[in-house]
Amino acid sequence: MDVDAAGNLAEAALVAGVIEGSKGQGGAEAQCANCQAVLTGPYCSQCGQKGHLHRSILHLGEELAHGTMHFDAKGWRTLPLLIWKPGELTRRYIDGQRTRFVSPLALFLFMVFLMFFVVSWAIGNADKAKLDEAGREQARTELRNTIAQEQRIKSEIETRLAAAQAAGQDLSALQAEAERNKVALKAAGVTLAGLSASTKDKAAKGKEKDVVIEELSQGFKIDTGVDWIDKAGAHAMDNPELAKYKLKNAAYKYAFLLVPISVPFLWLLFPFKRGVTMYDHAVFTLYSLSFMALLFVVVAVLGHFGFNGTAGMAFVFIPPIHMYRQLRGTYGVGRFGALWRTVTLLFVAILVITLYVLAVLGLSAA
Repeated sequence: MDVDAAGNLAEAALVAGVIEGSKGQGGAEAQCANCQAVLTGPYCSQCGQKGHLHRSILHLGEELAHGTMHFDAKGWRTLPLLIWKPGELTRRYIDGQRTRFVSPLALFLFMVFLMFFVVSWAIGNADKAKLDEAGREQARTELRNTIAQEQRIKSEIETRLAAAQAAGQDLSALQAEAERNKVALKAAGVTLAGLSASTKDKAAKGKEKDVVIEELSQGFKIDTGVDWIDKAGAHAMDNPELAKYKLKNAAYKYAFLLVPISVPFLWLLFPFKRGVTMYDHAVFTLYSLSFMALLFVVVAVLGHFGFNGTAGMAFVFIPPIHMYRQLRGTYGVGRFGALWRTVTLLFVAILVITLYVLAVLGLSAA
């Protein structure tokens, strides 16, 4: 389990909870514990603090669960619409129906960190399973080789015994054969000595070759002419594990960059449409990215449990369908207008991801 990913997931949940807010409880104190103002409702009219303050360990667990899910009634109204009617959800939120649904920013934060948490868990378990399977396969191979060698030795012994019995060799003949074997062994010893010397020479040459390769690899440097790319490449070659860790952390810490990168491209799809503002595009982008993060979670879980075909089909076919439905419902365009914008948006998504990856590489190398 990736502890860093779990910590970031909890952090995102708390941030999302702050953005989204929570329903107040009925006030039990006559005065606000923070500013001493007289309470007239569940919240203080002066500083906004809750009137009723919990002081129990159980309530800390309740706050954590609420911060992690921050769904209550809003979540169960938001998620079904996000999945099945994304255009209606986006349009209703833009039109002002905001207390009924989880805000796009809070949902985006939670879903992105949830995605990285689940993907880290799935990849970590997959790597562990591969290592375990490789160890078991190696043990099985060694066992098969040992059994085969024992069978060969047993068969050779039986063959020699049968040949000796059939030929009726006497002791003197066996002794003569032994003498001949000694002579042959001496000759073989000379040959083996020659082979050993030859092997040593080859080993020495191999070491010299390894030294040359190592010197060449140490002298190899990435020189693209772009400082930050050269710097990132040098760091990655010096410590690949550290580079991988920094890249993963930068990927989900700077996930918000997907929004400012995406919004201008989305605006180009509706340059002359009246009543459509950059705010509309931002809400559309946040809800769309939230769904894609949720889709990645499902795909990662399916792949982890062996449903690779289903995961692949979901990854290929669901995004364009979701984009098409969200475009139609949000901007009120016709089928043809939504269709060509969906195709364009798919290419835009590839471009956005490329720019995002380059930004993450640069920030992780900084």
